Amino acid sequence: MNKEIDEIKSRAENEIKNCVDLKSLEDLKIKYLGRKGELNQILRSLGDLSLEEKKVIGPKAQSLRNELDILLDNKKNEFLSKKSKSSLDITRPGKKIKMGHLHPLTIIENEIIDIFKSMNFSVIDGGQEVETEYYNFDALNIPKNHPAREMHDTFWLKGDANIPNKLKNLPTEKLLLRTHTSPMQIRYMEKHKPPFQIIVPGRVFRYEATDASHEINFNQIECLMVGKDVNLTNFKYIIQEFFTRLFKKKLEVRLRPSYFPFVEPGLEIDIQCVKCGGKGCNICKDSGWLEIMGAGMVRPNVLSAGGYNPKEYQGFAFGLGCERIAMLKYNIPDIRMFYSGDLKFINQF
Repeated sequence: MNKEIDEIKSRAENEIKNCVDLKSLEDLKIKYLGRKGELNQILRSLGDLSLEEKKVIGPKAQSLRNELDILLDNKKNEFLSKKSKSSLDITRPGKKIKMGHLHPLTIIENEIIDIFKSMNFSVIDGGQEVETEYYNFDALNIPKNHPAREMHDTFWLKGDANIPNKLKNLPTEKLLLRTHTSPMQIRYMEKHKPPFQIIVPGRVFRYEATDASHEINFNQIECLMVGKDVNLTNFKYIIQEFFTRLFKKKLEVRLRPSYFPFVEPGLEIDIQCVKCGGKGCNICKDSGWLEIMGAGMVRPNVLSAGGYNPKEYQGFAFGLGCERIAMLKYNIPDIRMFYSGDLKFINQF
């Protein structure tokens, strides 16, 4: 049996040395060290040997088993090392890391803010999106029977807030998702003295059907300028300068009379069509003008609600829709694309 063990050792060492892949190596392990392998058969036959033979054959067979284990492991590591080296091409270009970028609405909002800051406007935090009925409607001269207060136009929150009502005709305030950023006019005037000129970016909510030009939430930038000598001449210069810088070309501005409860006179602001330059096209419906926003001089009772004397101070206000501006500047046909999450659209910016 001594001779048989020597033969197994010689064959096994030679076959392991000449092994060419991991599959063949695993077969050799089964052949020599498996349950039915050659070494196990010798170890099983020890019971048929004399005590003296067991003392010689047993340790020798076990020692060979350990040697073959080591040889097999070393050969396996050799294969794995070669495979690892061969699969790594250090001259191959690395994978390109995709860089993130800003959403088009963020881009346009930042651009608008930068233009107003260059004209010495202060940027005020947009404040709370959950607003009280007083600041959203009452303080802005919006009548109790105005359609905007109805459930079909506004997201009202269930229950009343534990806040005393400023009009003193109701015990507590009702809460809603603000329908415009104009409540910040009152909140700012309550804490600051004129003169000042501010813009207030923020998100607003309307309970309305969505289509290509309407969404239930959108971004608005409120502008308010108050002082002793502020007038519509100041207003027209500022917006004409703003749109010229925004669209990077000289644009004419047209003021049309309109009605808004919180301004008097109220104005609709049109700009010369950014596509055709006023000649008429499908964007402006051949009129040469684009309706862009509402504006006007702040009503005296709105100034009074902010704590100012309307006989001493006056001001103008307007609200810009960021989505509307972005759609015009980037020629985007549908407002819903901004919120679609479609990377084919987003990655264009």
